[in-house]
Amino acid sequence: MRKLVYGLLTLLLVALVGCVTINVYFPEAAAQKAADQFIGTVLDSAAPAQPTKDDQPAPPKKGSQPSAMLLDLLIPAAYAADTPNLRIQTATTEAIHGRMQARFRDTLTPLFNSGAVGFTQDGLVAVRDAGKLPLDQRAGVNAAVADENRDRNALYREVANANNHPEWEAQIRATFAKGWIERARPGWYYQDPSGAWKQK
Repeated sequence: MRKLVYGLLTLLLVALVGCVTINVYFPEAAAQKAADQFIGTVLDSAAPAQPTKDDQPAPPKKGSQPSAMLLDLLIPAAYAADTPNLRIQTATTEAIHGRMQARFRDTLTPLFNSGAVGFTQDGLVAVRDAGKLPLDQRAGVNAAVADENRDRNALYREVANANNHPEWEAQIRATFAKGWIERARPGWYYQDPSGAWKQK
């Protein structure tokens, strides 16, 4: 009887250890740092149009250093050994990054400044107040917003897939959504968790 109890306890212990070691947790801190870096370079691409900068310009983050290398510098090796590394730089994400930078520089920044568009709570962009747009520009704005959202959805999916964890897509989206809102400029609109529009 004693051997049976020990045998069952051993089996139970092995099963529990197996479950714990198989489960890979979402690296939230690494994801937040990667999202902040990506978002910063997209939003900063439109910064020269802002005359409120000091005489001493902020050091540019143009993506010249690979994001993976940046994460290696930001995350201590001991922590990284315990936590999965988050890969954000792929050929697909670099192409998306370039399109988003150009779109913010050429189209979206004035729309955010006017309050016509805002960040949604799910990491996308939406037309918030079409009344702020001339009728002849509405179709073009709707197309730009659709293009931006297509790229955002592709970005969140690609980051999850690049890390071999497609199940992380929702968490990556949530991390980016929080980052877009936190980095919104004063006067820009965003949705709170209930979906109500707020102004920074």
